[in-house]
Amino acid sequence: MEILQLNSMLTRFLEEDIGYGDLSANAIFDTQMGTAQLVSRQDGVFAGGQLLTVGYKLLNNTISVTLHVKDGEWMTQGTILAEIKGAVRDILKGERVLLNLLQRMSGIATLTHRAIKMLDDPSIYLCDTRKTTPGLRMLEKYAVRMGGGKNHRFGLDDGVMVKDNHIAVCGSIRDAVAKARAYVGHMVKIEVEIETEEQLEDAIAAGADVIMFDNCTPEQVMRYNSITPEHIITEASGGITLDTLPYYRHTGVNYISLGFITHSAPALDIGLDMAITHQEASHHGSA
Repeated sequence: MEILQLNSMLTRFLEEDIGYGDLSANAIFDTQMGTAQLVSRQDGVFAGGQLLTVGYKLLNNTISVTLHVKDGEWMTQGTILAEIKGAVRDILKGERVLLNLLQRMSGIATLTHRAIKMLDDPSIYLCDTRKTTPGLRMLEKYAVRMGGGKNHRFGLDDGVMVKDNHIAVCGSIRDAVAKARAYVGHMVKIEVEIETEEQLEDAIAAGADVIMFDNCTPEQVMRYNSITPEHIITEASGGITLDTLPYYRHTGVNYISLGFITHSAPALDIGLDMAITHQEASHHGSA
C-alpha cells in the first residue's frame, strides 16, 4: 500500500469519527496507560496490519504496536493478532475506525482465499473488479492480494476496457480498438469485452491485448479460449458465483474476475480487549 495514500485516508476516516474529540474517552480517562490485544473471533485470513501502526501513529506517536500475525497469514479463533501499548484514551479513539477496516479487509482476504480453494485450478488466476467501496479501493484490492488473488485495473486511467456500451455507440469493436490504440501510449493494454463468437473474431482481428468472455457458460469459455491466439490474455467474468466457480475449472482462461469477493464479502469478526497496566496521578481526585 502507498504510505502517503494510507496516511491521507486514515486521517480523513479518523477525523470523521472523532470530530472535535472523543467525549467518552476524554471524560473517563486522563493519563492512564494500558495494553490492548487485537483478537480474532473467527478463523480467516488476516489483512491490514499496517493500518494499526500508521493509524495509531497519527493519533499518538508514543503508542507502540506489535504485530503477531502477518498479512496473508491464516488465523484461528482466539488468535492474538497484535498488542497495542500506550495512552488508553488514544487507543480507544482509534478502535472503531481501525477495527472496521481490519474486519472489512480480512473478510475480503478470507473470501478470496475461499474462492481460490473452490476453483482449485492453479493455472487460472482469480482477480477482483472495480466493484469496490468508494474510498476504500486501495485497501480492498490489497486485501484481495493478501487472500491470494490478483488485481484487475485500479481505475479508468489504468487501462482501456472496451465494453458493450462503447461498442454500441462507436459502431464496432474494430473502430473502438483502433481509436483507443491511437489515443493511449504503448504501455497501456486494451481489453475487449465479448459475448459472442462473432465479437471474439472481431476482437482478435482488432488486435486486442486482452479479451474478456462476459456472461459466458463454462462450455462457451472453453470453446472461445481454444480459438483465441495464445499471445492474447483471456478472462472470464460476469455472473460467476462461489457455487458456480468450480465449473470453470480447466476451461483454459488466464483469469477469472469476480465482483463478489469485494462487494459481498462479510466482515470478519475481530475484537480489541483493553486492560489498564499503569495509571499516573491525575487531576481527577488526586491529593
